[in-house]
Amino acid sequence: VQLQASGGGLVQAGGSLTLSCAAPGSAAFVLHDFAWYRRTPGKQRELVAIISSKGTTNYADSVKGRFTIARDNAKNMVDLQMNSLKFEDTGVYYCNTVAMALGVPHPLGSWGQGTLVTVSS
Repeated sequence: VQLQASGGGLVQAGGSLTLSCAAPGSAAFVLHDFAWYRRTPGKQRELVAIISSKGTTNYADSVKGRFTIARDNAKNMVDLQMNSLKFEDTGVYYCNTVAMALGVPHPLGSWGQGTLVTVSS
């Protein structure tokens, strides 16, 4: 599945932003689990949120209650709604398909360029 992440930008702390991940032309979109990851300055890429093919979601503790992942199978899109943004949310956000093995998500596809989110304090 070829994915395209978009929607990043500059936002003030406390603000909101919605990221989108599109998989145009993917006939198998509905079968996949998807995840948003981010790479923040000085840190390794980390998992932010997951949504299964059935719509089950899970979040990193650092974003619980602030971020919401959702999928639209009709549009082949996975969105990440980010509210109450903090300076430490600044980073490059990536979407990817994942496969769950023993409860651990494993990214399957290429990472692409991601989309940059900058939160000003």
